[in-house]
Amino acid sequence: MANDLSLPSQQLVTVFGGSGFVGRHVVRALVKRGYRVRVAVRRPDLAGFLQPLGMVGQIHAVQANLRYPDSVAAAVKGASAVVNLVGILQEGGRQNFAAVQANGARVIAQACAAAGIARLVHISAIGADAGSKSLYARSKAEGEAAVLAAVPGAVILRPSIVFGPEDGFFNRFAALARMLPALPLVGGGDTRFQPVFVGDVAEAVARGVDGVVTGGRIYELGGAEVKSFRELLAYICEVIDRKRLLLPLPFPLARIQAGVFEILDTLTLGLLPDAIKLTRDQVTLLESDNVVSAAAVAEGRSFEGLGIAPVSVEAIVPSYLWRFRKTGQFDTARAE
Repeated sequence: MANDLSLPSQQLVTVFGGSGFVGRHVVRALVKRGYRVRVAVRRPDLAGFLQPLGMVGQIHAVQANLRYPDSVAAAVKGASAVVNLVGILQEGGRQNFAAVQANGARVIAQACAAAGIARLVHISAIGADAGSKSLYARSKAEGEAAVLAAVPGAVILRPSIVFGPEDGFFNRFAALARMLPALPLVGGGDTRFQPVFVGDVAEAVARGVDGVVTGGRIYELGGAEVKSFRELLAYICEVIDRKRLLLPLPFPLARIQAGVFEILDTLTLGLLPDAIKLTRDQVTLLESDNVVSAAAVAEGRSFEGLGIAPVSVEAIVPSYLWRFRKTGQFDTARAE
């Protein structure tokens, strides 16, 4: 058995974007299974915090840049499986949607095909659509198509907004609520979301790496409940114990505001605080619901089909938003 290469401990998994929010949880899920993990990132020197997640020598960071195919090929060399988590929420310089989410996905998938790697797990997003008005959504769809063209048996996962201790949604609006007397309800706050716990997404990725998930399919990952944008902001204010006005912001006005923020962000060389950044493409995304489709549920392309029971927002979010309360960790109502 010690020489059985089917055992996770004998297998190397390359994770592109492994030092990001979702990445660190994916790395944790993989090392718990006994895999050796090669974390492919642009700045390996900034990925040292991942080391304590595994045993000595189990996690190794290497330099890879999706703009340089040779570095990607080197990163997948010798791997039994590959995970692509690379993605951006807004463009900046050479980091644009087409380069990162469309062409970048293509480069990774082609490297896998050239190396004979059949197990590829690719993270996309609910709403990916080649016909969307959103550049983000179109690039995600282009990336999916490129992945399946190069590796037909790849597993593609489309999560809704992902929550967890380091997330960019609940933390962002909690920070805004701490600073501002009112929060904007873009489009009136009727857009629906199905927030999904990052640990559940990581488990889905790990099962894809295990080879127990049917490949060549697109899975949609949504949490236990569907909530409107208004309901989510109201919940955030409740958790951090701050009363804030929720002001409807019609889409036309939101686009104008986003355009102004884009100009300011350019003028300040990207130094505008992340909490207040808003782009016109993000406003476009908010025009559509971000929930698991009925077809995905019926066809077994959801958490239920993967055998995973998603964790609720209420079970996790209070455990890290307490720091936004007026008295922070000294609040007697802090969740344990």
